[in-house]
Amino acid sequence: MITDDIKEILRLEAEAVRNIPVTDGYEKAVSLIVEHVHRRLGTLITSGMGKAGQIAMNMATTFSSTGTPAFFLHPSEAQHGDLGIVRSNDLMLLVSNSGRTRELLELVELTRGLAPEMQFIVITGNPESDLAKQASVCLLTGAPAEVCTLGLTPTTSTTVMTVIGDILVVHTMRRIGFGSRDYALRHHGGYLGSKSRGLSS
Repeated sequence: MITDDIKEILRLEAEAVRNIPVTDGYEKAVSLIVEHVHRRLGTLITSGMGKAGQIAMNMATTFSSTGTPAFFLHPSEAQHGDLGIVRSNDLMLLVSNSGRTRELLELVELTRGLAPEMQFIVITGNPESDLAKQASVCLLTGAPAEVCTLGLTPTTSTTVMTVIGDILVVHTMRRIGFGSRDYALRHHGGYLGSKSRGLSS
């Protein structure tokens, strides 16, 4: 029955989330974000290709709405001039399940040519990958099997990447003391805007 299949997919995805490795890397990553963005007044730059890139883009918008200025830099567009937005006080957050994404490896190399001291937070399922070895902090997904019938389409991997991003956002909010009034100033429209203004009044 389809309901049994759905329950199994939910079980597998929930298990993957529960099995995300919890290390002191999270504390180190949040400390880097606070140092570079909130003390040095830099920006958190996220990047990734394909589905991982969409997760990285979501992380940037969520960080921005919760008091940590961030933007998504497409690794291919970076090679055509967008790299010029990078400054030495910024911090990069790179997302790649394989850790072998060619465009991200090239982005690291190009960024270091422009800002040699740039530090990188990397989210990946492969701790032995070239990208992981370039990281100042590496956060591992646990490399869960995809629930996709073919075992190929990013499904479970993007779920755990999203959760890892949420962990970083929430703990950064706590570190900077981000409250409902701060949220209301950044999110004026819609239901969330009116709710946040009500909480802060």
